[in-house]
Amino acid sequence: MTDFEKFIQESKGLIFDCDGTLVDSMPLHMKAWDHAFTAHNAVYDRHFLGKLNGMREIDIINKYNDAFNHALDPQKIVNDKHLFFREQLADLKSVEKIADIAKSNFGVKPMAVVSGSFAEIVHAELKVIGIYHYFQTIITADDPFKPKPDPECFLEAAQRIGIDPQDIVVFEDGDQGLIAAQNAGMKTIDVRQFMQYYGPDKNSFIMSK
Repeated sequence: MTDFEKFIQESKGLIFDCDGTLVDSMPLHMKAWDHAFTAHNAVYDRHFLGKLNGMREIDIINKYNDAFNHALDPQKIVNDKHLFFREQLADLKSVEKIADIAKSNFGVKPMAVVSGSFAEIVHAELKVIGIYHYFQTIITADDPFKPKPDPECFLEAAQRIGIDPQDIVVFEDGDQGLIAAQNAGMKTIDVRQFMQYYGPDKNSFIMSK
């Protein structure tokens, strides 16, 4: 048994981010952001938005406005992004190695999804890749909890699945989510090494106890 397998086996519950963790959706999200910004005569700054990965989209636009002295309408940007995204959503695939972990633990450990995206998008993505029914609860930007990097959404998920935070492993691809999970007292796995657009070493994990 590898250290990674032991790390998961010793947990009592699992929590997954959705975009870029269970679903290989980040390239499409990037295209959708670019489309929405261009439609509003604004420049899509991939590096800036990448640092905010995991935050709610409305909050991302507000931070963009503050950082670049813009006055973009957050709701209009998000609406345009979602429209573009939904048109291509059916072609999404899973992040196979992470989705397989959810599949192998279905019915074995309680599991949840905690995402900064809206429920409409998250639920549709999970249904497209066929794992929506694996999770006891799904928390999204539509829920009235403080978003990542605040730990509240993760603590709520832990309560819903009935597992103490210290016994949960969280799979995340965003700094905001990793910070939130660690501040909730949970163990974390940074899955970015699996994604080609994050770097070449896709076969290793960064684990935090």
